[in-house]
Amino acid sequence: MGKIISLANQKGGVGKTTTTINLAASLAVLEQKVLVIDADPQANATSGLGFDVRNVQSSIYECIVNDIDAEKAIMKTEIENLDLIPSHIDLVGAEIEMLNMPNREKVLKVALEGLKEKYDFIFIDCSPSLGLITVNALTSADSVIIPVQCEYFALEGLGKLLNTIKIIQNRLNPELDIEGFLLTMFDGRLNLSNQVYEEVKHHFQEMVFDTVIQRNVKLSEAPSYGKPVILYDASSKGAINHMNLAREILQRNDMTQMSKDKDGVVIN
Repeated sequence: MGKIISLANQKGGVGKTTTTINLAASLAVLEQKVLVIDADPQANATSGLGFDVRNVQSSIYECIVNDIDAEKAIMKTEIENLDLIPSHIDLVGAEIEMLNMPNREKVLKVALEGLKEKYDFIFIDCSPSLGLITVNALTSADSVIIPVQCEYFALEGLGKLLNTIKIIQNRLNPELDIEGFLLTMFDGRLNLSNQVYEEVKHHFQEMVFDTVIQRNVKLSEAPSYGKPVILYDASSKGAINHMNLAREILQRNDMTQMSKDKDGVVIN
């Protein structure tokens, strides 16, 4: 049975989509079967994985609003073991269309039933809001990763997000855990980055990932080529950071891999 992890923060520009794409790709390279669900109308995860949004036939919008089978919306990426359910600009209006639906907070959860057993990890890239789609993503998820950028207002708004998570835990999804707080856009040369790191670590302690995502030109360039950074430049800091994060998540979930020889036999 796979694990559904939402990436959420109502602040824009904190690295949700970058983390979703590159963490998913890193886990796929580590031979995990991974699905990315782009639940942001901007569809950056869709384009960042090499798809032209204009050519998308079925998206998460059709799964939510038109009740199409989610499996029919799955697209294979150029990385083995990594699939995508794309987004579409139509998702902007989905929240209004969902208002009169019964159990409107659980529409996505119902749509994803049956996919968990096909994947090791399912990542939901949320939009920068705490609207109905994000509530659906959190209601569907087993856990949530909260990216926090190493900038001046890093902790601003986190209280509101944590309050939303608490409400969802109390009313809609008591099993929802916080997978971890992920520090992004870290620059060790700046006092500010180090101060934010210390502050977040002080507030949330062991809930903060040991891995930090450093500022990296290659990481910023990769989406414009429609590639995860591990395909664009596997030796870059951005690729190494996300591979370390993937290994840390496997460790946290007791899924550390044993190495295999060329015939697939486990080597101790």
